[in-house]
Amino acid sequence: MIPDIRYAKTPQGVHIAYHVSGDGPMDLVMVSPAYSNIDGMWRDPAIARFLTRIGSITRLINFDPRGFGLSDRVVEGDLPTLESRMSDALSVMDSVGCERAALFAMDSTGPLAILFAATYPERTTALVVYGSEAAGSWSSDYPWGWTDEHWDEFNLEVENGWGQPDYFKDYWKWMAPTVRLDQARLEVLTSGFRSTSPGAAVAQNRMEQETDVRRVLSAVHVPTLILHRRDEQAYSVEEGRYLAEHVQGARFVELVGPDHPPWEGDSSAVVSEIERFLQSVRDDEAELDRVLATVLFTDIVGSTRTAAELGDRAWRDLLQRHHATVRAMLGRYRGTEIETTGDGFLATFDGPVRGVRCAKSIIESVQPLGLEVRAGLHTGEVETIEGKVAGIAVHIGERVGALAGSSEIMVSQTVKDLVAGSGLVFEDAGEHDLKGVPDSWRLYRVVD
Repeated sequence: MIPDIRYAKTPQGVHIAYHVSGDGPMDLVMVSPAYSNIDGMWRDPAIARFLTRIGSITRLINFDPRGFGLSDRVVEGDLPTLESRMSDALSVMDSVGCERAALFAMDSTGPLAILFAATYPERTTALVVYGSEAAGSWSSDYPWGWTDEHWDEFNLEVENGWGQPDYFKDYWKWMAPTVRLDQARLEVLTSGFRSTSPGAAVAQNRMEQETDVRRVLSAVHVPTLILHRRDEQAYSVEEGRYLAEHVQGARFVELVGPDHPPWEGDSSAVVSEIERFLQSVRDDEAELDRVLATVLFTDIVGSTRTAAELGDRAWRDLLQRHHATVRAMLGRYRGTEIETTGDGFLATFDGPVRGVRCAKSIIESVQPLGLEVRAGLHTGEVETIEGKVAGIAVHIGERVGALAGSSEIMVSQTVKDLVAGSGLVFEDAGEHDLKGVPDSWRLYRVVD
């Protein structure tokens, strides 16, 4: 099933066709190959299967750059540059509410994805480059690029044969020598290529010929995977090795087979490598999102009884005043409110002293309201997920708070040990088993 085609509008007023498929845990922007047509890609069974598999591990975002496929046409002298194509990608990401995404690019669009990752690292989760290059032209220090004569010969063939089945059959034999196209598939693929005019195709080739991102490679600082098939003819495997050697920390995987398109040959190996890499990026990001924080839990003692005595309306009014008081104290001590838990709060602090003093101020400030509050604190690593916090430290803080009495602050030994010299005074509350938490924990009451 072909996903719905939608349009994003760039700041220059150009309409960019895109679609979104899949519901995986990470956004992946596919920078479509040369002569892109996102509608035609889904009409070919092999490409559709490949895109569906990618969509099973990501939320796949694919688009046609300006001048190609279903996007707005541009005048012959104003065909897309790398800069304008980056603008296209940003506009599509903004349109679908994507703050950050992994990039997946192949053949001539590899340099575009590399430039994007270096320019917009804050928008790039990871970079996957398959069967691509660092430069389009031959030079003594980049001998895998094509000479000017080779490019001229290739472009003459494009102009003379573009859109003709016989030309495309030969072209595909060069791109995927193990694939034998039947008539139905030949017609589908040829039709997709016809959405690009011969002039636009040659202009795209000229841009590839002149593109050179070798000096940008050292500026890529996002997790990077380089995939390349060993025996393909379109791009030398040495070009993949070059990219991996010059992007710091890049991982290089050499795949077997002579077919260039990732959906031909052993496409499962391509998807598996991408899946393994993106999972490792997610795991690493989860570790990087772990920070040391002091967790504070508060709740009102006897809230059910008080609510029953006051009635619903009076209780709501009192609860609002309680919440306002707690939030004022959190602001004073630079705490971060994570969530309200019915009649209590979960907040974090970047220092345990401020957390304890905030808890003391909360208890004192709500007493004039006729309320008694208990509090618990623990310092440990927490994981931040979309503004929420998680991890064993959060569970410990909650269990410590549950053991506090009326107008009492209970803390873990970790908190006590970290506030030496603060003037805070503690009383040993003994060792306790905390439900769902391994081992016994020594706790302390704050007495001054």
